[in-house]
Amino acid sequence: MTDATGTPTSDELARMAVELRNWGRWGAEDERGALNLITDEKRAQAAGLVAEGRSVSCARPLPVAPAPENPTPVAHHMISGGDAVSAESRFGISRDYFAIAPHGMATTHLDALCHIFYEGKMYNGFDKSEVRTDGAKRNSIMSGADGIVSRGVLLDIPPLRDGEFLEPGERVTVAEIEGAEARQGVRVEAGDILLVRTGRDRRKESRGAGAPMDGLAGLDAGCLPWVRERDVALIGCDGVTDAMPSGIEGWPMPFHQVAIPAMGIHLIDNMYLERLLAACVERDRWEFLFALAPLRLEGGTASPLNPLAIF
Repeated sequence: MTDATGTPTSDELARMAVELRNWGRWGAEDERGALNLITDEKRAQAAGLVAEGRSVSCARPLPVAPAPENPTPVAHHMISGGDAVSAESRFGISRDYFAIAPHGMATTHLDALCHIFYEGKMYNGFDKSEVRTDGAKRNSIMSGADGIVSRGVLLDIPPLRDGEFLEPGERVTVAEIEGAEARQGVRVEAGDILLVRTGRDRRKESRGAGAPMDGLAGLDAGCLPWVRERDVALIGCDGVTDAMPSGIEGWPMPFHQVAIPAMGIHLIDNMYLERLLAACVERDRWEFLFALAPLRLEGGTASPLNPLAIF
C-alpha cells in the first residue's frame, strides 16, 4: 500500500487508485461498498451511545436562492396556499412542489457510488455504461435504501491551527487528523462515519460567502491510505471532503476520484456542523449515534439528506 505522508503526486495518486481498491472485497456483485463495514454489531454499539435522546441536525436548509456556490438552486413552488382559500371555506389545503439537483457545493447530500468513474469504471469494476440517461443500473443511491446508522465521530480541525476556520484550499493532513483524535480523546474505528469540520460556515459568517473558484478547505489526498487502513465506512464534511484546489495536476477532486470508485466510500457533502460542534463541546464528547436516510430514488446518483447525530 502507498505510504503517503504528504500530498501525493499525480503518479502516486494513480497508484493509490489501484492499491486502495475494495473491488471484490464483499463479492463481485456488491454495490454497498464500505457500508458493509457497518455490521449489526456496529449499529448496536452506536445505539449504546444514546444516553440523553438529544438529536442534532447536520443539514443546511435546502438552498432555494441562486448564489455563486448554488447555480442550480432548489425549485420550491407552492401549488396552493391559505391566501388562496376563500374566507367562506370551512376547510383548505396547502401543497407544494420541490425539484432538486443535489450535486454541487450548496445542498447537503450523499453521493452514490455511481457518481464518479475512473478510467471508465465505477466501484467494484462496473462499467460506466451502467449509468444511463434513464438512471443508474448499478451503484445507485438505493445502496442506502434501508438507512445508514453507525457510530459517528466529529474531528474539529481549526483548533489545531489556533483558529476558528480553515481558508479555501487549505489541506488537512494525516498528522492533523490524528492530532484532532488525540486532542479530543477519541479514535476513529472500523465501520465509523467520520465527520470533518473545517469551519466553512464560521468563515462564511466572518468573511462573507465566497465563490466556487475560491476553493474549499478539505482533506489532503495523502489521507486516503489512512482512511483505508482505518476502514472508515463513510465520510462527511462541511465542505466537499476534498480540498480545492487539490494541488495535484489532473486530479481536481482526488477524494471523490479515489474514495468513491476505488474504495467504495460514500461521501456526504455540504454538511452544517456548527450545531454538532456546540453539542460536542458542551458534553466534551465527540462520538454519537449517527443516522441518515437517503431517499429511495431508484437509479439516483445522490440524495439530499438531513443527517442526525443523537446523544
